[in-house]
Amino acid sequence: MTDTRLEPGTPAPDFTLQDQDGKSVSLADFRGGKVLLYFYPAAMTPGCTTEACDFRDSIASLSGAGYTVLGVSRDEPAKLAEFRDRDALTFGLLSDPDAAVHRAYGAWGEKMNYGKVVEGVIRSTFVLDEQGTITRALYNVKATGHVARLRRELGID
Repeated sequence: MTDTRLEPGTPAPDFTLQDQDGKSVSLADFRGGKVLLYFYPAAMTPGCTTEACDFRDSIASLSGAGYTVLGVSRDEPAKLAEFRDRDALTFGLLSDPDAAVHRAYGAWGEKMNYGKVVEGVIRSTFVLDEQGTITRALYNVKATGHVARLRRELGID
């Protein structure tokens, strides 16, 4: 069963999750600033590493445009810390082990994987404005080239 997908203009569902250091992080903490919230299947897998490193390599321009990047996966904080350290990631990684936040954003559901229908993480990115409203909801994004596309769409050099 696929959960409902969010649309631009929708308030972003609030949440509090643990980050890679085991600290509680709430989405509400970022009100007043823009957020790029992205959901990925698993830390330290090839596609997720490519996507995370692309965000890392673009962090100066994204931050300069007022965006905070937050990555969300079902990985435990210890694995997220290992991912951050291994790949020198410079943004917050959040742990959603029961996929409750994934479901709230429609980033969990049925998908095709090697020709079979499976239930799991739907690689997705949400652009949130200063009031916490979704301005872009991108589902089934590709790990490679996604950050460059986002930057183009948002007008960020």
